[in-house]
Amino acid sequence: MTSMIKTGVLMAGMTGLFMVAGQLMGGQSGMMLALMMALGMNFFSYWFSDKLALKMGGAQEVSEQQSPELHKMVASLAARAGLPKPRVYVVRKATPNAFATGRNPNHSAVAVTTGLMKILSRDELEGVIAHELGHIKNRDILISTIAATMAGAISYMATMAQWAMIFGGGRSDDDEGGGMIGSLIMMFVAPMAAMLIQFAISRSREYQADATGAAICGQPRSLASALQRLESGNRQLPMDVNPATAQMYIVNPLSGKQLAGLFSTHPPMQERIKRLLGK
Repeated sequence: MTSMIKTGVLMAGMTGLFMVAGQLMGGQSGMMLALMMALGMNFFSYWFSDKLALKMGGAQEVSEQQSPELHKMVASLAARAGLPKPRVYVVRKATPNAFATGRNPNHSAVAVTTGLMKILSRDELEGVIAHELGHIKNRDILISTIAATMAGAISYMATMAQWAMIFGGGRSDDDEGGGMIGSLIMMFVAPMAAMLIQFAISRSREYQADATGAAICGQPRSLASALQRLESGNRQLPMDVNPATAQMYIVNPLSGKQLAGLFSTHPPMQERIKRLLGK
């Protein structure tokens, strides 16, 4: 519940930042332009983000005939979670990792790497899949997509403000939008603040998915053990993925060295394990 409240506060903060950014850039008209742009981007993300995520992750759908045990496991855990069975994908990469995507539980997918299935025990694999189902159950994918889209829109607005200053010279500080000062804030402060809020939302949702996943599989220790193995595996063999998709994986796929504090898309692994073990 604490993570859900925290996410709500962070989303409210992102929305407020977005509206302030529009106000600084162009007053009331700038705010409306920002709102329209965000609505358009969110509409596109809602309908197509799952397809883009699967394509960018190199995931290939597998049938029950191709991977019967994996399908059976996903179906069993989904039933425990009270969810429709998601589509099942495999990413043919040696690095152990997994992610979930989809705009809602009825249009969802779970993807695991071949490396993940090789190094984990059955109980550990169940824990990882349960974690991904936790993301689906908690609607984390939609929340993360909205946060990422709004952060992207703010960055785009910052670029617009930069070009406006170059070619328009900025407005006077007495104008409705804040003129030069507002543009400078828009260019430098707003994108950084949006990124930090987005990362904070991602970390909060990982904690919640860990808790939900542990409840689904009924074996928090197995999930904790899997996370430890995954961190070690990604430290030894980082994945070559688009940095924009890093937050959707169960552990950071870019390197084993987690960025500390505010600039990490994932919570500290030891803290995740500690919470799962109830320490």
